Amino acid sequence: MTNSTAKHPELSCYLLPGHTTSPADAITEAQQAETLGLGKVWLSERFDVKDAGVICSAALASTSAIRVATAGTNLHTRHPMVLATMCSSLHYLSGGRFTLGLARGVSIRNELMGLKSVNNQQFVEGINILRQLWRGDKVMGYDGPMGHLPYLSMGDWLDANIPIHFVGFGAKSLRFAGEHFDGAHLHTFITDHGLRRAKAMLNEGEEKAGRAPNTVKMWPVLATALNPSREDYLRKMVGRMATYMQAPGYAEMLIALNEWDTEPLEAFRANKTVSSIAGGIDSVATLEQLDEISTLIPDEWLPSASGSAEQCALAWKNQLDNGADGVVIHGSTPKEFAPVIKAYETLKAQAN
Repeated sequence: MTNSTAKHPELSCYLLPGHTTSPADAITEAQQAETLGLGKVWLSERFDVKDAGVICSAALASTSAIRVATAGTNLHTRHPMVLATMCSSLHYLSGGRFTLGLARGVSIRNELMGLKSVNNQQFVEGINILRQLWRGDKVMGYDGPMGHLPYLSMGDWLDANIPIHFVGFGAKSLRFAGEHFDGAHLHTFITDHGLRRAKAMLNEGEEKAGRAPNTVKMWPVLATALNPSREDYLRKMVGRMATYMQAPGYAEMLIALNEWDTEPLEAFRANKTVSSIAGGIDSVATLEQLDEISTLIPDEWLPSASGSAEQCALAWKNQLDNGADGVVIHGSTPKEFAPVIKAYETLKAQAN
């Protein structure tokens, strides 16, 4: 679902992009995004100062029209009743402006937290339980992938139609999202070819489930940097991709979707500088280390909106031309990408 009252319902951005120590910035960023005419803002939850319920509540309470979504939180880090209550509270608090984005979670983090990974059956039953509770139904005598749930009820008066987006980009996951979800929130650094493949996979899932084509809306993430300095490029582009490449299995999915050669990933992981960095590269690497790492990442692995306002606007439009229903602007705050909005408005006017 998009915000039809927004000037640009197809555009959205992240709140608190990347690491932050000042979560209150989300309030100003949400207000600025609304003023610029964006239809939605997204929050990527982190287990430090970016709790989904808290930050989304602040963003919704301080705006009047823009939609606020998680991208994502996890199905298994809250009890189903707690997650359902968080979402319905945000829904009624905001007059229906909340969207739930769910991700599987990073495998190694799940292990460190003592959690099992979320499988497809757990997802199906989990979102069915959420939807039951949101429409005022009771869950009784459930014993399955979501745990032992003797009796759950939030009240028969509830009637909360909350969209649920799948946050992921693997081939099987995209087909799965096409069967069961309302939208798919993809990933940074997906090429035009990868976008078209992702759309086809969503359509395959829709067809399998007997759903109408394009029921599931596709929102790719596009790193955006207006006239970036060398440091901006290293931190926002190189650092982010390098962190993905650190995670076992994560970069492999991106390579598979874009149909890239795996050799650069193998060389990256064998590099002594990379292996010496303890922690996420985007959080702890020095500029000198990032400069060296940049030589390990092919330019074509960093598709983004970068350069002048006109170049960035064209890159946003290109996402839509290649099958996206909306664009998630990442790596820049609304204040930083505001000039691109003007260039984008010019493009839209020319198209009309």
